[in-house]
Amino acid sequence: MIGVGDRAPDFTLPDHTGAEVSLAALTAAGDFILYFYPADFTPVCTAEACAFRDNFDGLAEVGLAIVGISPQSVDSHRRFVERYELPFPLLADAGGKVIRAYGVSGPLGFGVRRATFLIGADGIVKSRVVADFLVRSHLNLIRQTIDARRGG
Repeated sequence: MIGVGDRAPDFTLPDHTGAEVSLAALTAAGDFILYFYPADFTPVCTAEACAFRDNFDGLAEVGLAIVGISPQSVDSHRRFVERYELPFPLLADAGGKVIRAYGVSGPLGFGVRRATFLIGADGIVKSRVVADFLVRSHLNLIRQTIDARRGG
């Protein structure tokens, strides 16, 4: 798994609308949060996405975008975004190529680990949280990042 100080692996994936999103485009806009999650519509993943949604304004206020990646289809992501009114893109990594590149495959290569990365505009990982079942540590990373950028 990539760690703090590592260069984020490049990618281009379709988002929930079918538009292509690349690491280069995301870093061109500045630092951003990239999170990996196992599956749309599951209880923990839904709680995580909604917690991130509820902190979206704070992220935007300090100039941070947030993007999620999981192996579900563009259509599944579209339905998930619509149902929970998520204001950020979800990227479809159906083949798991990006999941593997970031080292967040589940045990024995099955599934996806829950991981959140703060990636700088320079493409370097500034912070990382890995907690497969608990959303709190991922949310804490987001809140701490917002607070630090507010000067608090």
